[in-house]
Amino acid sequence: MKKTLLLSLLFLVSQICFSQSLVGAWEWLETDEEGKKIKGVVTFSESYQAAAWFDAETGAFVKTNGGTWKLDGNNMTEVAEFNTAEPDKVGETASFEIEWDGSDKMRRVGMDAWATRVDDGTPGDLNGAWLMSGRKRNGEVQQRDTDRPRKTMKILSGTRFHWIAYNTETKQFMGTGGGTYTTIDGKYTENIEFFSRDDSRVGASLEFNYELKDGKWHHSGKSSKGEPLYEVWSMRD
Repeated sequence: MKKTLLLSLLFLVSQICFSQSLVGAWEWLETDEEGKKIKGVVTFSESYQAAAWFDAETGAFVKTNGGTWKLDGNNMTEVAEFNTAEPDKVGETASFEIEWDGSDKMRRVGMDAWATRVDDGTPGDLNGAWLMSGRKRNGEVQQRDTDRPRKTMKILSGTRFHWIAYNTETKQFMGTGGGTYTTIDGKYTENIEFFSRDDSRVGASLEFNYELKDGKWHHSGKSSKGEPLYEVWSMRD
């Protein structure tokens, strides 16, 4: 009986260890060469991830990278779609091992800082990786080809958002921003923590209308510059 119970417990533990999920958002703190505290955040959808680093006090943007990911046991494989610090690595595959400390802390083996789980993809309605697929102009929605190299992607966990504009062919980076968000009663609200184009926008909150129609996210309101916008976003495969 004891042997059977022990085997059952070992099986349960092994199942828990191998069923760890990265989906959601994670954050950590590190110190740069000048002694500044840098906040790191990475957001995972089922197949895509985006990481960002910014000044923990001012929100000043430092760098971002991301692309596709796959986890096999504790072995992570990533293919970069954008990388502001090392653009030459766009298109390359990187593999490394991660380790866990319980269910809410993980890190890349060899790194000092542990990343702490922020959420597991809930409770926000828009968890996933999205590509801008349309924009309304002169009263009509103009479709955008999401297969082209020039992309605007937004990855959301249950509480965090991160958008990036980039080109996988030229390896060019156009801009990024992110922070926390809420989806309540048809209102999508972003609270900006970093914005590569304008640090003065850090701390601002922007409210939009949102609606899911046939699996697409319709997003309308005013941009950070106060200009009206209407965007359509499609979930990435």
